[in-house]
Amino acid sequence: MLEEKISMAGRKYAIIGTGGIGGYYGGRLARSGQEVHFLLRSDYEAVREDGLRVDSVDGDFRIFPAKAYNDTRQMPRCDVILVCMKTTGNTALATMLAPLLHENSLVILIQNGLDMEQELSAALPGAILAGATAFICTFKVGPGHVRHAAYGDLSLAPFHQAAEMLLPAVMDDMRQAGITVRYEPDLRLLRWQKLVWNIPYNGLTVVLDATTAELTFQPDSRRLVISLMREVTAAAACCGAEIADSFIDRMITLTEKMTPYAPSMKLDYDAGRPMEIRTMYLNPLQQARQAGFEMKKVQMLADLLSFMQERRLNSK
Repeated sequence: MLEEKISMAGRKYAIIGTGGIGGYYGGRLARSGQEVHFLLRSDYEAVREDGLRVDSVDGDFRIFPAKAYNDTRQMPRCDVILVCMKTTGNTALATMLAPLLHENSLVILIQNGLDMEQELSAALPGAILAGATAFICTFKVGPGHVRHAAYGDLSLAPFHQAAEMLLPAVMDDMRQAGITVRYEPDLRLLRWQKLVWNIPYNGLTVVLDATTAELTFQPDSRRLVISLMREVTAAAACCGAEIADSFIDRMITLTEKMTPYAPSMKLDYDAGRPMEIRTMYLNPLQQARQAGFEMKKVQMLADLLSFMQERRLNSK
């Protein structure tokens, strides 16, 4: 990491997507004294009236009053924008972010999948981007009400070179807020590492209507999870992201310690919302194919998810 740091004293933060991820990390920052502005949709009135509530294994808290908005055009320009919304809404992301940006604003995409930074950079030239992955069990349980069940680590990596100089100060803020955060120099590797867990567990919890615990401890499904993980690491290697075999063992061990959990894709499917199939499955499949590797098992899982989503849409 570059030792030089750009001064960002008195930072203003924006949270784009105040669900499980945005509510938790934004809530932590606001609780520590940072100025945090929350973008909400369906929960706007609830948070405006009653604040943001976070029930956490590390201690419950409430942000009241919370700086709540339902339109980015009403928000101030911010120094750091944490994008925590699902990638299914990314087609409108550049338009949403434009009113928030000044010359040195840092946009951090805490999202699942591949190619989000490339797509946003093309749609929003000049924006300074970084990517992030969260290893956390957190979800929304009601309007303006988030439950944090386990973990909480956040890994940050620059997409643009300018982000390297902005990230250290942001990481200091996060540590002061009680967030475990680490810097990773290689965003491509970071994204593929997250897919090692996301591809099997998100997809299989939907297709098999199972929790993470059921998938992990039932012998047949455990073998399926591990074989999918191995296929992802093989594809990552072909794409220039070398992931050690021990990483798979670590992911399985961490999942064994989780309380039974429904990942974001399972929650989206059960609620009738679109699933993040494109960024989490189709983009990695395309990258692997371009590198000369066919992820046959992942392709089958993606096809099943696409079928289930299309059938649900057609039944409405």
